[in-house]
Amino acid sequence: MTDTSLSPLADRADAPAAPPRPPDGLGLTWRPLRRDDAEALTRLLNAVEEADGAPYRTAVPEAQERFDGDWHDPTTDTITGVDADGVLRAYAQVTALPGDVRTIRAFLDGGVDPQWRGRGVGRAVLAWSEGRGRQLLARSTAAVPGRLAVHIQESATATARLLTAAGFRPVRYYDDMRRSLAEPLPLADPPAGIRLVPWSADLEEQVRLAHNEAFADHWGSEPRNAEQWAQHRSMFAPMWSTVAVDEATGEVAGYLMSGRYEQDWAVNGFSFGYVELLGVRPGWRRRGLAPSLLVAAMTAYRADGMQYAVLGVDSANQSGAHGLYERLGFEAQHREIMYSIEL
Repeated sequence: MTDTSLSPLADRADAPAAPPRPPDGLGLTWRPLRRDDAEALTRLLNAVEEADGAPYRTAVPEAQERFDGDWHDPTTDTITGVDADGVLRAYAQVTALPGDVRTIRAFLDGGVDPQWRGRGVGRAVLAWSEGRGRQLLARSTAAVPGRLAVHIQESATATARLLTAAGFRPVRYYDDMRRSLAEPLPLADPPAGIRLVPWSADLEEQVRLAHNEAFADHWGSEPRNAEQWAQHRSMFAPMWSTVAVDEATGEVAGYLMSGRYEQDWAVNGFSFGYVELLGVRPGWRRRGLAPSLLVAAMTAYRADGMQYAVLGVDSANQSGAHGLYERLGFEAQHREIMYSIEL
């Protein structure tokens, strides 16, 4: 929907002619990231994640996925700083998703090797990222809000100071929650007329459309097109994923997608199944469908020997999801913060 009080985003983005290149004298050579950097980038990402207290570690397939999708152009949307020995010491990637309609967003992601911090590299990377992000936002002539967004761990206090100094402000908080599978699971049968079926390829498009409808009223959510929906599946666990089908109409009423992140188990000290996405379409809400999907997932996790179920949730989710998870025994463990500049 167009907001008549706003001018076109292209007029508000304040985009530079070119993103500011990191200055000389930092001891690094700068170039775009390449797909064949995936393993080196993974090592850098892991070093950043460890230093920032992240409860996860990026795997090589996930790093490779950063180059997938027609909306990614590594030659213009990424940068990396390489030292004299050819080691990647800093990186940035800016992503604007093609499906955004209500708020046009540019996501800024970057990091600096802990051994290279405190030299001004982080400021330079952030300045480049903001400049490129503003360029991507300026491609839109829609009279809708724009957002430059950065997600960081709450424990990454130095990064928080860097973002604050650059004009970013914390606007949203996301909790990682876990639930022990050693504790008894509640009974949560699906509502009458709803059948839970295993994830299958022939339901993919129906689930995508159900997702877009289910999340249309969620803060920060935008519709996903078919290509976006199919991306970032390297850790997808279809055997732990479920679709709720209305028996009378054959429509998808809800769904739960799970991920299997084995590389994160040692970091956390336990094995777990991860709830990637959980959605219920408005016409099927308040009938107990979400709990039945969660219990089905937890049952599958436990059957495969997992010790915990883990999920992430917007702490201010207006659907009451946070309270639902607490009632099912989930407890908050880590927090992520989204900093942004709103345009």
